[in-house]
Amino acid sequence: MTQASSTISKRQMSDFMSQHGLPPAFRRVAEQYYLPLANALPNMRKQNVPLLLGLNGAQGTGKSTLADFLRLATASMFDWNVAVLSIDDFYYTHKERQTLAEEVHPLLSTRGVPGTHDTDMLASCLDKLRRAGSEDNLALPRFDKATDDRANESRWPAVTGPIDLVILEGWCVGTAAQADNDLDEPVNALEREEDAQGAWRHYVNDQLRSNYEPIFGQLDSLIFIGAPSFDAIFRWRLEQEGKLADASPLGSSGLMNREQIARFIQFYERLTRVNLATLPNRADFVIELDDTHAVLSCTSPGRRRK
Repeated sequence: MTQASSTISKRQMSDFMSQHGLPPAFRRVAEQYYLPLANALPNMRKQNVPLLLGLNGAQGTGKSTLADFLRLATASMFDWNVAVLSIDDFYYTHKERQTLAEEVHPLLSTRGVPGTHDTDMLASCLDKLRRAGSEDNLALPRFDKATDDRANESRWPAVTGPIDLVILEGWCVGTAAQADNDLDEPVNALEREEDAQGAWRHYVNDQLRSNYEPIFGQLDSLIFIGAPSFDAIFRWRLEQEGKLADASPLGSSGLMNREQIARFIQFYERLTRVNLATLPNRADFVIELDDTHAVLSCTSPGRRRK
């Protein structure tokens, strides 16, 4: 299909920023970094085959915003039909995770790490999106974090084929398993006190190697949004929870305090640190953030993973 434009309209940009509650500075970021990124995508696509784009970033790095912007930009500029998936929407049900907690390790009752997603469902969904024709109407799974369970199928959005671009975003998308001996030393208090024998982290690593890497290996391209440090990610999460409390009529009721947040992010710490160390050299595009969430650069190391 012939490219109609290399940019989006001012009205589209304004509407997008309003919809997502973005500050005026986002316009410069989008024009300087995100639009060139969108314009690079057609060159990565094989003819008549959907482009499968992975998007990795820790909590608070803006994965969802970037994914939605790329959907808007590619739909507007190339008339692409886009499906956006979050790996968060493929968590096992609450009941299934309770079974894992009982049969494998108690920490698996908490969603998030590899091993708590239904990778068979994810693989099947990706396959159906790739094969979708004009007669196919596909429902995309959704997870309800408020109830900690899979949303009723009546609430799943649907897309009609054929699909031009599939964006899979998530904090562990594209993550590689560690060597087994790298798991020996705990990285935080959670691992040291609640996984002293290493059973949880070994299970997570084995699941990543066996069930996640084959899916990630199908990615045509990977974008990594890099936070400056793990400490910054913790601070951003604290700030996010504070803003939620300020905006809520109930204040901090139902939200996590500092100690709860500190424990929660320890579930993600090991692999987040692995990503910060390895993905800048493995991703096709690297977006670097500073301590204030501002984008410093968007580079293309050019090293293909396949």
